[in-house]
Amino acid sequence: MRIHRQLPIRIGTRGSELALAQAHETRDRLLRAHPELNADDIEIHVIHTTGDKVQNRPLSEIGGKGLFTKEIEEALLDGTLDLAVHSMKDMPTEFPPGLGIVCLLEREHPGDAFISPKATTINELPQGAVVGSSSLRRQAILLRERPDLKVVMYRGNVGTRLAKLAAGEVDATLLAAAGLHRLSLASHITSIVPYSQMLPAVAQGAIGIEIALADTEMAELLAPLNHRETEIRVSAERAFLAALDGSCKTPIAALAELDKNGQLLFRGQIIRPDGSETLEAERRGTSEMAATLGREAGEALRNQGGKAFFEETF
Repeated sequence: MRIHRQLPIRIGTRGSELALAQAHETRDRLLRAHPELNADDIEIHVIHTTGDKVQNRPLSEIGGKGLFTKEIEEALLDGTLDLAVHSMKDMPTEFPPGLGIVCLLEREHPGDAFISPKATTINELPQGAVVGSSSLRRQAILLRERPDLKVVMYRGNVGTRLAKLAAGEVDATLLAAAGLHRLSLASHITSIVPYSQMLPAVAQGAIGIEIALADTEMAELLAPLNHRETEIRVSAERAFLAALDGSCKTPIAALAELDKNGQLLFRGQIIRPDGSETLEAERRGTSEMAATLGREAGEALRNQGGKAFFEETF
């Protein structure tokens, strides 16, 4: 397509190594999709978010997922940026008026990676081992699977967490397999936790691109980058999250998978923070039903859990 917009195209991102890797992946895909662009036509701008600045407290205490997007979305709204690249697992289910996700890159492996010098799996950890994780979902599932473990808050970027593990601050940690692959750090993975033991976070492994919805030319430029299967799967998982009013205070897990016939299997869970109870829902249907399946599963778990469950969980 012929590009009429003012150049350069300005990509906004957080400043972590993983966020920058995702922004560069987006830039490279744009360049491949549009040979008329050259590298100087696309700039990457680092935006420091509140979530990045506060590293000594759990996200649930300082405001939740929006802390990783607020400053970036403000720059989109005032025209300082043309697009923003996000890890979809960090995205709230609602967007500021005028903004939205218009493109999803092909999803990486959505599972969780177990990393430890002392064991090959969660089950093989020594009694009372210390596991570092800042994710309430991972904490709750770890305590469900191994109530004897000591789970401690463990924030920081991927490199920081791996360094803390190497220094012996914890006996094990869990990280998204997708992030380790994107940073060429897959060699650190001890094992991938099976979905039967630990369902992933909603939209884990997916990269979303957010723009001002009025910018139709930017949407057209991004259209060739959109991965339809990822879009279907993420729509089911985020509909589940939205039905539960999910936030960073909510141990929620979900995974939507498509088979070769285009049939979708959705699995979702809510877990008490101490791991003492898990409620599950499963739905099957066509890919066109993705959002409906996720929403129905979320509504079913909200009804099943009742007020007492959600008073503790939410």
